[in-house]
Amino acid sequence: MEHGGRRCPPYLALLRMKTTEPPSRSNGRALLRTGLLLLGSLPASPWGVGQVAAPSEQSAKPGWQLAWSDEFHGANGTAVDASKWSFDLGGGGYGNHELETYTDHRTNIEQRDGHLVITARKEDLTGADGFARSYTSARIKTQGRFAQAYGRFEARMQLPVGKGIWPAFWLLGEDVASAGWPRCGEIDIMEEIGDPSTVYSTLHGPGYSGGHAISAKFPLPAGETTNSGFHVYAVEWAPNDIKFFFDDRLIVERTPADLPPGAHWAYDHPFFVILNFAVGGDWPGNPDASTAFPQQMLVDYVRVYRRDSSPAVPAPR
Repeated sequence: MEHGGRRCPPYLALLRMKTTEPPSRSNGRALLRTGLLLLGSLPASPWGVGQVAAPSEQSAKPGWQLAWSDEFHGANGTAVDASKWSFDLGGGGYGNHELETYTDHRTNIEQRDGHLVITARKEDLTGADGFARSYTSARIKTQGRFAQAYGRFEARMQLPVGKGIWPAFWLLGEDVASAGWPRCGEIDIMEEIGDPSTVYSTLHGPGYSGGHAISAKFPLPAGETTNSGFHVYAVEWAPNDIKFFFDDRLIVERTPADLPPGAHWAYDHPFFVILNFAVGGDWPGNPDASTAFPQQMLVDYVRVYRRDSSPAVPAPR
């Protein structure tokens, strides 16, 4: 485990609601808000939901078929495509004691110059959930719009840096509302905690979540940084096998053999996509006087592929 203080994801709230001690009043509000955010339609087919995108020369890859994408080519200053993305909103800390309030304001998230721009700002805001925060940012997801089991999930991004800065590109099991976290599974394709020379790739599941997650710390090649240019962060996911990539470099490969004895491999059903830019929290710590604001997370595209001959999805266990 490379980051023992890593976040306890927001969906842990569902697990806590079914176990141990009753929440405090403030935590209770956060758990209620988190539970409501998780409500959404489940995929209508074993592969998931969402409009199939037409392959293009720039996105087609040998052996793969483009299943879904967003190239963020909307007019400058426009919102994300509501047929593809929805928002998580509020400032309840998301189980990680984060400091931001997530909004859908154009000052925090917009399309510009062919990119998605997520901007974290130092500003006071009390959201509709009643939490007063001193930072704003944004978090979007494809839950209820698109989910897929297996394939290649990739995003080309340029990332912000600094103490307390925490951008992420990750996948969450579409059955989170019914199965709860961590049984639904979580695949963190890329997380960065302010250091432009290092990224993390992590699996969370039952028996290996939170501080016991299965993680790889990846030092970038010499001369490369996450904030000086765009890089592709990806997973190639097949039954009983998940490979993480930075550009064309393999970070790590995970199989059921990497799990603790008797643990469940939670990656045999559709997952949806999440992009977010958190500020502060249990893992990166909080910003200090050296942290510059505003800062931006730039996403050139998100693309999801299927193999030309895709395997069948195993029956739920």
